[in-house]
Amino acid sequence: MLEPRIQQHFFESAALSYQAAEGMARPIADAAQAIVDCVTAGGRVWVHGRGIAQAPAQLLGAALSGRFERERPGLAAMVLAVDPLLLSEARASDADAPAVTQLRVLGQAGDVLVAFALRPDDALLAAVVGAAHEREMSAVVLAGREPGSGAAHPVTAETDIWITIPHERPARICELQLLALHALCDAVDLQLLGD
Repeated sequence: MLEPRIQQHFFESAALSYQAAEGMARPIADAAQAIVDCVTAGGRVWVHGRGIAQAPAQLLGAALSGRFERERPGLAAMVLAVDPLLLSEARASDADAPAVTQLRVLGQAGDVLVAFALRPDDALLAAVVGAAHEREMSAVVLAGREPGSGAAHPVTAETDIWITIPHERPARICELQLLALHALCDAVDLQLLGD
């Protein structure tokens, strides 16, 4: 009885990955280029996520500052703080969140923010991206889409890269964010280390 339902998760995930590959490849390549340009110019990559989107943020921070699949010198990457009492998707004051404060204090022009979110209209996402723009940083955002909506997002600058996960369901969004993160890290290493 449970087996067909469990198998359905695998089938849905595989179908979504196949469907999204072509549309997500270009923005992931652009994001990899932005990260390589940033770190080779002496900048830092700031990584953000909260709730279940904190997991890919932590993984990306570790893969950039440590290693992904190949040995290389660590890259200047830092995961932004998340208030442990406010890890849920809703919070009272997103403008005063620790991640926003960190970017306003430590972010520099030319740095890159990589943010993970379930929804493109997340208020904290907008606050973090806004703080990055205040510091003349570019943003790379990996977010799902709202049910019945397109890829709308609340804040954008010309240099931002939006990678829309073409699904509404949190489990599928997280799975594709992880796959996109792996492709992004591989592309960064390929540009830095060669084939």
